[in-house]
Amino acid sequence: MVSVVMSVFNGERFLAEAVDSILNQSFLEFEFIVIDDGSTDRSASILDSYQSCDARMRVYHEEHSGLVKSLNRGCELAQGKYIARMDADDVASKDRLALQVGFMEVHQEIGVIGGTVEWINAIGKSLGIYNNPSEDREIKADLLVHRRCAFWHPTVLLRREVFAWAGGYRCTVVGAEDYDFWLRIAENFQLANLETVLLKYRIHSCQESIQKRIPQTLGTLAAQVAAKRRKDGLPDPLSEVIEITPDALVAWGIPLAEQRSEIFYEYRKWIRMMCAAGEYATALKAAREVLKTGVEDVERWQVADLHLTIAKLLWREGQFLGSAISAGHALLLRPLVAGRPVKRLLMGSPNVHRVGGSADTSRQLERVR
Repeated sequence: MVSVVMSVFNGERFLAEAVDSILNQSFLEFEFIVIDDGSTDRSASILDSYQSCDARMRVYHEEHSGLVKSLNRGCELAQGKYIARMDADDVASKDRLALQVGFMEVHQEIGVIGGTVEWINAIGKSLGIYNNPSEDREIKADLLVHRRCAFWHPTVLLRREVFAWAGGYRCTVVGAEDYDFWLRIAENFQLANLETVLLKYRIHSCQESIQKRIPQTLGTLAAQVAAKRRKDGLPDPLSEVIEITPDALVAWGIPLAEQRSEIFYEYRKWIRMMCAAGEYATALKAAREVLKTGVEDVERWQVADLHLTIAKLLWREGQFLGSAISAGHALLLRPLVAGRPVKRLLMGSPNVHRVGGSADTSRQLERVR
C-alpha cells in the first residue's frame, strides 16, 4: 500500500532511531526504500543490518549524487499506491502512516497530504509544536502568494501517480526542490495537512550548512517565478536552464537588491534555528560569517536583529564587553530594537506556532523570537 522513501548521506548519528520509527508503525502494509547516497560513515552497515532482519527494508547503495537524484531514484523504485517521505534524522509517530492512508482513502480528491511536527533538538528535547494550514485553498496561498513551503517535507505522503505526473523533483532547484515540486502539483491536485503531530522534526547543527542558504533562496525565488509564469500561460523558465544564477533571476524580474535581502533573511532564520536547538556555538560562528559577507541592500532592522542575536550569544559565553558592543551596533542601526526583550517578557511565548512548512524555504521563525 505504501512505499516509504528515505535518502541517507552520512546519517549514522540518528539513523537507527529514524529507521525504527518506520519499522514500528501501527500500519503494516509498506515497503521501506532507502537510498544510501554514497555514505562514508557507518550508515551503510547500519542499513544492511536492518535489511538482513526485516524483509520490508530495500536498501540501495549508490554513488553520491545528491538528495534530489536520490529521492527521484527511490520514488521511481516505489511499488506502493502511496509514496511517503522520511528523513534520516527525524522520528515518525507510531500512527503516522495509518492516519495518512486512512485520510487519503476517504478523500480521493487529495493528491498530497502532510502534517504537524514537533521540533526536537539533537538529544530529543521538545522545542515546540509547529503546524501549517490544513485546507487546500490556504496551502496554495502559502505556496504561491506568500512564498512559504506549506509542507514539512518528511511528513508528506502522496499518490504514486501524482509523483509520476509531476515528473519528480527537479535537479535545477537545489535546496528548494520540494517547494518547486508542491507548486507544480498544486496546479492539478488538491492538497491537505493533518493537524495531528506526525513527526518529530530534528533541528541540529549537522542538518544543513549555512552555505546552502544562497542556492536554496535563489531556488525558492526561481520556483515562484516559474509558477507564476505557468499560471499566466507562459513557458517555464526553469525548463531551459541548468543552473539558477542571480543574473538569471534579474532577467526574470527579481532585482539583485531583493535577492540579497532575501538571502540575508534566510541566514537569520537558520541562525535562530540553531539557537532554538541549543547549538549556540554554531549560531554565533554563522552570525559573524554573515556580517562579513556584507549587508548591502539589507534592511536596517534585519541587520540590527542579527547584531542583537550576537549580543545574546556572547552574553551566554560570558563575553560581556563583546556583547555590549554588539548590542550597541543594534541600537545604532535601529533604536527600537531595545524594546524587544521587554515585549517578549510581557507577551510570553506560544506553545503552538503557525509557520511555513520547511526547514528550507519558509519564514518559519518570525514568531520564534
